[in-house]
Amino acid sequence: MKIVIIGVAGVSSRFNKDIPEEDKILKCLYYEENPQDSLIYHMLEKVSYADKIVIVGGYKYDDLVDYINHNISKELQDKIVTVYNDHFSDLSSGYSLYLGIKEALDNFNNIDEILFVEGDLDIDSESFNKVVFSDKNVLTFNYDPIYSNKAVVLYVGANDEYHYLFNSDHGLLELNEPFKAIFNSGQTWKFKDMDLLKAANDNFYENIIEDTNLGIIQKYFDLVENASEIEIIGLKHWVNCNTREDYKLIKNYWEK
Repeated sequence: MKIVIIGVAGVSSRFNKDIPEEDKILKCLYYEENPQDSLIYHMLEKVSYADKIVIVGGYKYDDLVDYINHNISKELQDKIVTVYNDHFSDLSSGYSLYLGIKEALDNFNNIDEILFVEGDLDIDSESFNKVVFSDKNVLTFNYDPIYSNKAVVLYVGANDEYHYLFNSDHGLLELNEPFKAIFNSGQTWKFKDMDLLKAANDNFYENIIEDTNLGIIQKYFDLVENASEIEIIGLKHWVNCNTREDYKLIKNYWEK
């Protein structure tokens, strides 16, 4: 069984900046004219191969469920499970990933892999399919410059181990160890070993519940003993939609 987890629980603060309260929206649902011109619609099209799709929501959760019920095909709806994160406003992104993984591991059998992707991304289909068709654990990177105020850094240490670096306050980053390579994370991952994933998820809940989703992801890849079981894939077109200007860039790309 192939499972996809999509995280869309965040409050979309930058996307809704200076917008009247009654007009604020969950950014993955935003469109201007056609309901199919939303981030979640395009992402669901990309992950339609999956047997089950777990969407973890929080902010404006009812709007998310309503959008799925009215704009997504019945065939795809039958694959979707929505999960409500009741701590979307007081815990970080790690809790959403924890809930998504727990939902999958508790309720589905014979899981071959879980792909996790942030719900505010737009990724070209060719690159995304490389992640989908890989038979390994997958880390991704994009080709944007690395700025400390917005990038999630992925770097390769002296012993070929993978590490993440991120400042949740969007301040400076500091790397105090030798490294072989450094990348801008593509915020899309694939996990192949469910025992290791459960161990990483349990560790998060018991020890680092206030961490970002990198707490679970870092632990998982630390537990993967053989670097040959990990593939790193570059994403040619990658936009993290933080603002409505970002959405316009994405929509222009779709129209082309």
